[in-house]
Amino acid sequence: MAHWAAMSVLLSWLVLSFAVWLTDAILPGFHVRSAKSAVIVAAVYGILNFLLGWLLFALFTIATLGLAWLFAFVTRWIINAILLVITDKLTDHLTIDGFGWALGGALMMSAIGTAGEWLVRVVF
Repeated sequence: MAHWAAMSVLLSWLVLSFAVWLTDAILPGFHVRSAKSAVIVAAVYGILNFLLGWLLFALFTIATLGLAWLFAFVTRWIINAILLVITDKLTDHLTIDGFGWALGGALMMSAIGTAGEWLVRVVF
């Protein structure tokens, strides 16, 4: 069972790395230094999302008196953009030209990641 859990985490990391790399290739305001940097950015972003994503979602929900929960997609999108900006500040492997590009990157990475996770589940 632990083997499958480790494999699942590794595959998710690779899908996220691909999403970061592809987002860099498509969005002009989203810059990753190299393919190796995409893997590093995916790791930092993934750890931040695991550690802070739920906390930010809870804080947004409280601050908006529950509206953030009702509009969960938009809330998660904004939180993912915030986490991308934090990732940008923590590492020199990622540069985002502004919060608008972070929003675009978050949306694109979510779409690519969702499609990639679906494809991995179908294949494996």
